[in-house]
Amino acid sequence: MNNFIYDIPVKVYFGENQLCHLGEELSKYGKRVLMTYGGGSIKKIGLYDEVVAEIKKAGLELFELSGIEPNPRIDSVRKGAEICKNENIDVLLAVGGGSTLDATKFMAAGAMVDHDPWDFLSSKWAPIEKALPIVTILTLSATGSEMDCGGVITNPETNDKIGRMERPMLPKASFLNPANTYTVSPYQTACGAADMMSHIIEVYFNKENDLYMLDCFMEGMMKTIIKYAPIAMKEPENYEARANLMWASSWAINGFVNGGKEHSWSCHPMEHELSAFYDITHGLGLAILTPRWLEYCLDDSTVSKYYQFGVNVFGIDGSLDKMAVAKKSIEMLSDFFFNSLKLKSTLSAIDIDDTHFETMAEKAVEIGGLKYAYKPLDKTDVRNIYKMCL
Repeated sequence: MNNFIYDIPVKVYFGENQLCHLGEELSKYGKRVLMTYGGGSIKKIGLYDEVVAEIKKAGLELFELSGIEPNPRIDSVRKGAEICKNENIDVLLAVGGGSTLDATKFMAAGAMVDHDPWDFLSSKWAPIEKALPIVTILTLSATGSEMDCGGVITNPETNDKIGRMERPMLPKASFLNPANTYTVSPYQTACGAADMMSHIIEVYFNKENDLYMLDCFMEGMMKTIIKYAPIAMKEPENYEARANLMWASSWAINGFVNGGKEHSWSCHPMEHELSAFYDITHGLGLAILTPRWLEYCLDDSTVSKYYQFGVNVFGIDGSLDKMAVAKKSIEMLSDFFFNSLKLKSTLSAIDIDDTHFETMAEKAVEIGGLKYAYKPLDKTDVRNIYKMCL
């Protein structure tokens, strides 16, 4: 196994009635706060008023940027970075799901440079050396952006959706109240669960020597998601279910489970192309892609990991032939995504055909580094996986 460094100094306030600490956290970094959020959901649930009250109580000056989109656009990042510069913002407060958090991270970085924030993500790959401090309040369990230093931004003009992780964009503190996710729809709850599962699967399936302890941890998180996502969909105000999903989303991608693994992810680069071209929900794209990717990568050299997955996560009889267990594990994952979570199972079901597959495959390989993935993939491989999803 490889050596690694684990250092994620995000202060997490988990549970209800924790916003009383918001003012003190923001005040550590200055007086001028830019609050970012998406649509009107935080106002409907009363969270907006709570946040504003805490900011005023702390004697801070508030600025706002609303309207951040799902699959956040570079134009929103540009607006936020410009506000930060013009208003001498000291700290950013992102209130929402992963899209709001992701966009805010790049606003914080963009505020520190003179060039276009897209340069952070384009072929220029400008360095991210500094960023304004970020505090987050989570309203959707999915991306784990509340506890990592990454984000993904879309540029509709170029049909690009690109992610990047850099330490200066790590939040200073995050407020995680499961009750703030009670109004998340069954569909978005399902997509969030698929996103979490994919984060874990992308790390779990690898050819490097593993830490047994981390495999057990990942298996436990996957079992948690499988158990609690359907409950949250049926009982949206079930605090236990929402709490388990929220904490699993953070730990699925905060770096802990990596354990020195170095291979590139596969499904995320492929899905980024889907949502770049078709603006679909990220978790839905991952749900459609992941079982087909697993099927495509299954062979005698990879079967052992599938066997472990099937036995330890889905409880398949370990006395069965390894390949039989492996294939059954893919079937059971598909059943979870498409029957338990009730997500669409094919691209054609969401009106996507093969028009852009060639371009999408080429970009996924180039941008996503798929030749370094769990099973190295080239353009033809990716195109074949897309076709399996039709």
